[in-house]
Amino acid sequence: MRSSFALFYLATTTTASPIIRLSYGSFRGSFEGNLSTYLAIPFAAPAVRFTLPSAPKAFPGVKNATSPGPACPQQALTPGPGGDLPKSYNTTSEDCLTLSVFAPRNVTTQAKLPVFVWIYGGGFEIGNSADQDVRPTVERSILRNQPIIVVTPNYRVTAFGFLGGKEVQQAGISNLGLRDQIFALKWVQEHIAAFGGDPRQVVIGGPSAGAVSVALLFLNNRQFSPSQLFRGGFMLSGSPITTFRTSDGQKEYDNLVSESNCTHAHNTLDCLRNVPVDALTTVINRTPDILGYQSLQIVWRPTIDGDVIVEDPLISVAKGNYARLPFITGDADDEGTIFSFGNSNITTNAEFIEYIHSNYLPKATSAQIAQLGELYPEDPSQGSPFDTGNASQLTPEFKRLAAFQGDYFFIGARRFFLQHASRTQQTWSYLSKRGKNTTFLGASHGSDVLLWLPTTNTTDFVLSDALINFINTLNPNCPAASADIPAPGRGQWWPTWTNGAPVLLTLSDPDAVTITTEDFREEPIQYLYNVLFEEGRKSMRDTNRLCIPDILQGCN
Repeated sequence: MRSSFALFYLATTTTASPIIRLSYGSFRGSFEGNLSTYLAIPFAAPAVRFTLPSAPKAFPGVKNATSPGPACPQQALTPGPGGDLPKSYNTTSEDCLTLSVFAPRNVTTQAKLPVFVWIYGGGFEIGNSADQDVRPTVERSILRNQPIIVVTPNYRVTAFGFLGGKEVQQAGISNLGLRDQIFALKWVQEHIAAFGGDPRQVVIGGPSAGAVSVALLFLNNRQFSPSQLFRGGFMLSGSPITTFRTSDGQKEYDNLVSESNCTHAHNTLDCLRNVPVDALTTVINRTPDILGYQSLQIVWRPTIDGDVIVEDPLISVAKGNYARLPFITGDADDEGTIFSFGNSNITTNAEFIEYIHSNYLPKATSAQIAQLGELYPEDPSQGSPFDTGNASQLTPEFKRLAAFQGDYFFIGARRFFLQHASRTQQTWSYLSKRGKNTTFLGASHGSDVLLWLPTTNTTDFVLSDALINFINTLNPNCPAASADIPAPGRGQWWPTWTNGAPVLLTLSDPDAVTITTEDFREEPIQYLYNVLFEEGRKSMRDTNRLCIPDILQGCN
């Protein structure tokens, strides 16, 4: 443990602004409390629409890094019930490939502090690096004598970051949002030492789409070896999800071309590059969004391109084609509720069956869909918000939809990843049941973010301290012998998740933290993911004999 941090922490009360010198230019930051902060540093050249990120250009003098930069262009969302998804930003621009660095004040280059790269969420449709205030996390790490540096990069979202179609595949510009994240991680490797960070001690993490991004970056790909860029991961409501091929996005690509008056262009991709950003955004805003009827069947999402994502993520996981690095992963108990308002016009059993078939499982047989209808019954006492009886039943199918959609995209994906990865590396998992009294939402998606990243008003630091432990040591447990680190959590209070003992750190109201067994909804989740897995194999024409582990009984 870093008890000698003070040796690398300059004892000075200077009020002069800090200046950081990088290979391509210098930036002036600011002192805030115990921190040195640098906002909106370009980690790439100004983004050219639908092109790969490139190195930032060198410049003379010193640029200010004291104000937040613009968010990347966003997609308008269907009005929803609230939650963690922001709706708008004061400034957006395609010149948005910047990141911010938050370090202990006056730390020197010899400190070699652990680094946490926070990747924001937003359904791959919205989001910005300033969505979450990470300053209190760094302040807390200093107080615990476990100082860390936090980096928050921007990445392109919606069609600007995840356009599909054969033209995109042929041009090699698939998954630009993920490529932005990779480019930022490579920037960290090259430049974080100047801020006092250690490029060999990088942990990546994020919520929602940020967590899905972390999970996808864990998978083997043709861009980089994961262990070259990071050594651990933290996934808050997001895991490797099944997805489609980049070329399968042709319908959406053709729609953008048609709606942007590019149909007769010699090169439709070049034509889209030259459409005014406001006009293109207007067209994109007419496409389905994550809070609308189509819900978690996201249009603009990471896709299988054979490069950044080599094959269906579930197949990669089953083959063991992922980084053997420790990680923490978890969910809120009622992940699906916030995504079930936009399809609340589904009110009968027949409509539910048709919806999950056409929207989520179009290749499944009628018998498989009927079985899922049995496993996710209409009985509201078995729906989400879970453990609330007949309460919060907005419509006759609302709690049923919420249960299915939460398991489909979040709970099931996490469990599938853990069933495999827990055999090859250390894994920890949690479940948040806090907020059950919130009508219709329950312990909803995003409700647990602030349990892990403290605010200035936080008084319960059990989880944030566990995260700081993990960033420092790759273990959320505080070493028993570390008397210099304040309690709580000293010793092995959070066991690893294994197939033989699938245990969860379970957070309950009001402030309870217990260890429970992950034995809920075994049959429906197992059946759902067997169907999803086989659909993915058929799509990839994969004929390998692969293991689909049962949560308690190994492979079947």
